[in-house]
Amino acid sequence: MLDLRPVGYVIGLLVAILGLTMSLPMLVDIAEGNGHWAAFLEAGLLCVMIGGGVSISCSSGLRPGLTIQQSFLLTTGVWVALPAFGSLPLIFGATDLSVTDAVFEAMSGFTTTGSTVITGLEHLPKGILLWRGILQWLGGIGIIVFAMVFLPELRVGGMQLFRSEAFDTMGKILPRATEIASRISVIYVGMTLACMFCYLVLGMSVFDATVHALTTISTGGFANYDASFAVFSGPAEYVASLFMVLAALPFVRYVQMLNGNYTSMWKDPQARGFLWTILVLVLVAWAVLTTIFPHHWEKSLREALFNITSIISGTGYASVDYMQWGPFLIVLFFYIGLIGGCAGSTACSVKIFRYQLLFAVMKVQVQRIRSPHGVFVARYGGRPVDAEVLNSVVAFFVFFVVTLGVLSLALALTGLDFTTSVSGAATAVANIGPGLGDIIGPAGNFSTLNDSAKWILVVAMLVGRLELLAVYVIFTLRFWRG
Repeated sequence: MLDLRPVGYVIGLLVAILGLTMSLPMLVDIAEGNGHWAAFLEAGLLCVMIGGGVSISCSSGLRPGLTIQQSFLLTTGVWVALPAFGSLPLIFGATDLSVTDAVFEAMSGFTTTGSTVITGLEHLPKGILLWRGILQWLGGIGIIVFAMVFLPELRVGGMQLFRSEAFDTMGKILPRATEIASRISVIYVGMTLACMFCYLVLGMSVFDATVHALTTISTGGFANYDASFAVFSGPAEYVASLFMVLAALPFVRYVQMLNGNYTSMWKDPQARGFLWTILVLVLVAWAVLTTIFPHHWEKSLREALFNITSIISGTGYASVDYMQWGPFLIVLFFYIGLIGGCAGSTACSVKIFRYQLLFAVMKVQVQRIRSPHGVFVARYGGRPVDAEVLNSVVAFFVFFVVTLGVLSLALALTGLDFTTSVSGAATAVANIGPGLGDIIGPAGNFSTLNDSAKWILVVAMLVGRLELLAVYVIFTLRFWRG
């Protein structure tokens, strides 16, 4: 029989820790002199009591390690429980959000999607704005550890390719996953502080610099203003672009670089592929924009760099309404959102390495057609790739396309138009942030969507952030039969 106590223990402990973090926005609201601090106190106490109670009651079932079933349930359970409890301050407080809107906002935050249902962000209590940033920051570091520790072991979507890269290769230096996670945490905090400092130097207030550093490094995209990053148009866009790129690169390479392997990042094929992809896309967009705005080449370059980096990394900031840039760039933005960053980073979507493996498979198939008697093997980074990994990647693409189609149809059934349905499904399952069109585009938000559509998107954000298969597998009979 499946023992749920180890799962309950970890989830309860994390919920209790989440409750403790609510003291930070509570203190900010107390310092600001508004009454919203009570919402964080109530929500924090509930999280500590419920999470602590569950954790204590399940502590008797602790065993070394987790079974495959427990690992799958834990990964999904954490991303269900934390957004649910993280929505409590939004329900109790002065935001006047319904349960649907509060859960949507919290799920968007914790999955670092960045879609919002709140209008008038600049008028919200600072505690709420800080809490949105904290949710994304916690979700960002959480997904790095999840992608490095759980997904390779669960063989989800080809992530087993990185099992040796995360642990075997570094085993002589960092033999335990906990040590790797601690090193990554230090790097994550250091990058956040560096980003905040750069924002401060460029004139942001301490509060704006703090919140935007949290949401930049997590590639989350929550901003303190309805106009998103357009409020800071100028040099801050270059700084944000740099840190979004850094956050979308594999963090395990930063650990290796700190240990003296300074070329590990450039030798990583997905890191090189990601950087070259951004360079090509920015040059293409810049060339198009200079034909539209011929006398603003620097502004065109800056806006192309910032917005393409924001979308491909899944951050979701917007510094301009790119829906006004013409059909070519609008379609381009839709597709680059489905590319994503590197595995083992805070970035989301399909991920660069899966496209690289898919192209490797296609190349091998073409070679076999051309030379039927030849022996051809798909390679990644110069090494042959197991058939298991390739099958897993192909399965991921199939599930991704089918999921996108089903979600688009489901959203259309709620009464949404074609553009909103398709781009809404894509932005949710790929955890991008803004969609396309007048409603959920970069100049709009998700507040006017009906509750049915919002719940569909909540599920889509969860499924997309957990790489699809990690969620789908728990709905199979064989999973529960062991």
